[in-house]
Amino acid sequence: MGQARELMDQLTEALTTHQDPKTVANLFAEDAVAHTPDGGELHGRDAIADYWQQMTDAMPEARYESLASFEVGDTAIDEGIFSGTNTGPLAFPDGTSIPATHRNVRMRGVDFATVRDGQITSYRLYFDQLDFLDQLGLLPEELAQSS
Repeated sequence: MGQARELMDQLTEALTTHQDPKTVANLFAEDAVAHTPDGGELHGRDAIADYWQQMTDAMPEARYESLASFEVGDTAIDEGIFSGTNTGPLAFPDGTSIPATHRNVRMRGVDFATVRDGQITSYRLYFDQLDFLDQLGLLPEELAQSS
């Protein structure tokens, strides 16, 4: 197992199994860049750590089920299912938030982490934002897929 795989596994554990915001922050380089569906492009360790803190605050007992994991050179790639219950406030990129919906979420996603010198320098996360909002009951009725 290479360094990219080790860091990605540490990130997954720090976000789900043993939530640890300090570890999450320390896994990223100071100048890291992350691309997320809901937070857009995030620059720097602190912005990325804040993004993940908001998610773990919203779903403090999240779980991750790995479907596939790969390592290609300096990049680790994971596909899996993120699940949990929204028991904390859900923050939005514009700084607003809503109270917990207390709904369960189960969504498939893929993420990529590229490492250099023992830290994640580039991170990309992909998941279906509409499905996420629908499961939380936050979509207008005309867009909702199931209720």
